[in-house]
Amino acid sequence: MKPPTVFLGEMTDPEVVAFLQDNQTVIVPTGSTEQHGPHGPLLTDVLIPQEVARRVAPGVGALVAPPINYALSYPHVGFTGVVHVRIPTFMALIEDLCLAFAAVGFRRIVFLNGHYDNTYAIAYACANAADRMPAGVHAFPINYWDGMTADQAAEFFGPSNGLHANRGETSAVLAINPALVDMERANVEFPPFPEVASPAPVHTAFFFSAPGSIHRATQSGTWGDAREATAEFGQRYLDVVVEATIRMLDDIERTFEAMPER
Repeated sequence: MKPPTVFLGEMTDPEVVAFLQDNQTVIVPTGSTEQHGPHGPLLTDVLIPQEVARRVAPGVGALVAPPINYALSYPHVGFTGVVHVRIPTFMALIEDLCLAFAAVGFRRIVFLNGHYDNTYAIAYACANAADRMPAGVHAFPINYWDGMTADQAAEFFGPSNGLHANRGETSAVLAINPALVDMERANVEFPPFPEVASPAPVHTAFFFSAPGSIHRATQSGTWGDAREATAEFGQRYLDVVVEATIRMLDDIERTFEAMPER
């Protein structure tokens, strides 16, 4: 007998039909193919949300779609290990997937994102597709870290411990598949940010609007310290973001339900 699975791509057509009788949520892991320092695999931003989705799916009544591997990595242009697509191409893909999943019968389409540069484009693409989907279908992005508390987030990433190929990300990959990480090459590097007076971060102005900005800001592609990464720390990271994502999805669902029709 064929064993059950949460992965849409591993299911047969009758299995999908049976699933949709009681549940209509699909999670689409969305990441990138880009450098993650001299030590991390190019698919880091796919591997983590895909694993989070796998763990989240049973608790929220969802299936996990095949991931989106190619996305908006233009800030990393200049490094060799970067395969990216244009912003209009990426948005068109998201729009088409919204319509395709809705046609299948899914009513909640969650793009679980692991690469921050994608966030706005996913949201805008979902908005573009909204009036072409059946009433009651909701498509939206969440970053897998969005539901973390401030204290939880500070443990894993931020100005003091980095945001890319750092201890947190590297540890998460070690927990998923340690064979993919070259810990002998794990390093530490931080962009040479100046002292600033503005309370808001400069990321949007510098990183999002400037192709090659990560390549300009770092020599190695690492933003943080990956040398102390461990599978144990990665397991804690995954546990925290799984719980946070389940909580976030519940909050989003209750928000949609609370809003009156206009």
